[in-house]
Amino acid sequence: MPETFVIAQGGGPTAVINQTVAGAALEVRKRHPGARVLGARHGVRGIRDGDYVDLSAVPEEQLRLIGNTPGAALGSTRDKPDAAYCDVILKGLQKAGADAFIYIGGNDTSGTQQILTDAAGDRIAFVHAPKTIDNDLEENDHVPGFMSAAEFVAGAFLSVDLDFRALPGTYVGIVMGRHAGFLTAASAAWRLDAESGPHLIYVPERAFSTERFIDDVKASLARHGRCVVAVSEGVSTADGKALVESLVPADRLERDQHGNVKLSGSDLTAALERALATGLPGKRARVDALGYMPRGAISAINAVDAQEAFDAGAFAVQVAAEGGGSVALQYDGTRTVLKKVPLVNVAGKTRHMPDDFLQPDANALSETGMAYFKRLVPEKYKIGKPFV
Repeated sequence: MPETFVIAQGGGPTAVINQTVAGAALEVRKRHPGARVLGARHGVRGIRDGDYVDLSAVPEEQLRLIGNTPGAALGSTRDKPDAAYCDVILKGLQKAGADAFIYIGGNDTSGTQQILTDAAGDRIAFVHAPKTIDNDLEENDHVPGFMSAAEFVAGAFLSVDLDFRALPGTYVGIVMGRHAGFLTAASAAWRLDAESGPHLIYVPERAFSTERFIDDVKASLARHGRCVVAVSEGVSTADGKALVESLVPADRLERDQHGNVKLSGSDLTAALERALATGLPGKRARVDALGYMPRGAISAINAVDAQEAFDAGAFAVQVAAEGGGSVALQYDGTRTVLKKVPLVNVAGKTRHMPDDFLQPDANALSETGMAYFKRLVPEKYKIGKPFV
């Protein structure tokens, strides 16, 4: 019987990532009475440094309260361990007497688990529990954290569309998403009708042209009297460069610790504002970056998302008993089911939004795409259609 489980959180926090911790910790108590559950602070750094929280000693009521709390209660990290770093992590797990390591996160987290699996053999069960607001994990219909973030985005764009009906103009909202456009496309989930915003959606899966963007906005203004636009921070131009690289001088670009260009800072916002001012002089326009707010908004915790995140944590304990792997949320046509899939199928890979989610000749969702987002983010509010 396993005696010690280690749990950690990696990557960006979400509104429901702590549900996965609670689900796993409580499932261990049920399946393996007396086993220790250690929560590593700040992801794999905690394992490296021997910095743990004894989750076995936390009362169930407190664990469930933590589960209902946004953010990453154990602390997170953006570290992307290479083979040498993974060797240090493996030694840390062995020192802690770990029989299983459950790492909650996205693409990079699953990649770390694959490296550790290859290095450790059968000595420790390595489990990847899914989490990402980007919704971009292979083998998954959707990922815990996405529905809550999508609800925030859908509500934000419904609200701003009502605002711009009252005082017409152009509004551009920049939404998180480096390589996949699911979260940006969720902006359309609560549209009132075909006349409602967002009128335009730009995602990383399609090349962005500033000239086409201005033409699209002009057409929307002519048709609707206003234009509400959702743009993924990771949209790129035809040459493959991120839009921010095309619009912002190289000496002003900011990069993170891994050398990745920071996508949705004030430079991108200002650059899009300049593009609108140049292409549509004298027209009222506003550009905002939603930033981190959608990913952990306590006001937008989706109940289904929270339950699925909890269930994914509990299922991760079962996967550990089966030797490890990745937990996946799949849709069988009627309901979401949890499946164990090989780590190699998920590790370091990116699931892109299907091409048929978008109209072939317009920057807008197709009926297929709209059906997907309405299934995951169903209507929440009854709205009276304005007179304007």
